[in-house]
Amino acid sequence: MTDAKQVSTFDETQLDWAKVDGLMPVIVQDRHSARVLMLGYMNTEALALTLASKQVTFFSRTKNRLWTKGESSGHYLQLVDISTDCDNDTLLAIVEPIGPTCHLGHVSCFNEQTAPGLTFLAELEQVIASRKGADPKSSYTASLYASGTKRIAQKVGEEGVETALAATVHDKEELVSESADLLYHLTVLLQQEELQLADVIAKLQERHR
Repeated sequence: MTDAKQVSTFDETQLDWAKVDGLMPVIVQDRHSARVLMLGYMNTEALALTLASKQVTFFSRTKNRLWTKGESSGHYLQLVDISTDCDNDTLLAIVEPIGPTCHLGHVSCFNEQTAPGLTFLAELEQVIASRKGADPKSSYTASLYASGTKRIAQKVGEEGVETALAATVHDKEELVSESADLLYHLTVLLQQEELQLADVIAKLQERHR
C-alpha cells in the first residue's frame, strides 16, 4: 500500500482557478474502501497547506477561512494522493481517514447505506484487521488470530472443501454461504501474514496485463 506521507506530484499550474472562481471542488475518497467521504473546496492557500502538511485543509465558505478537517474533532484526513480531473477544475483527494469523517459520527457525509461490492469488502477487511490483539473471548475473529497461522490455514482449507462440495451438488444457496465463509477466513489468513486483499488484487491485475 502507498505510504500516507508520500503524495505524488501534479502540475498545479494547470488548474483552472478562474473557471471555479478561485474555489476548487475537492472530492475526498477513502484509500482503503474507495468510498466517497465528503466534498469540500480549496483555494490556492488551502491546497498549498494540504500538500505541505499532508492533512487535508479546505477553505470554509461559512467560516470564511482556512479549515483543516479534524482541527476540532481530531478526525483528520491524512493525504495519500491528490489529482485533478481532465478539465483541471476538480480535485480528487485520496486519504487515510482518522476516525469518522461526518460531523454526525458517520463514516461518510453521504447516505449511510450498506457499502456496495468491493467497497464493503474493503471495509470488512478493516474490521477484521482491527481484531488483531483483541481478547480471544471478545470475538471469533480474535480467537482465530490467537490460534495462529496453522489453525487459520486449516479453516481456509475446510471452507474451500465445503465450497467445492456445495458446487458439486448444485446447491446455490449453500455455495454462496460457503463462499462467504471461505472469503472471510482467507481475509483473516492474509491479515495474519501481514498481507491484504489489495495484494491479491494487484497480483490478478499483473496477470491480466
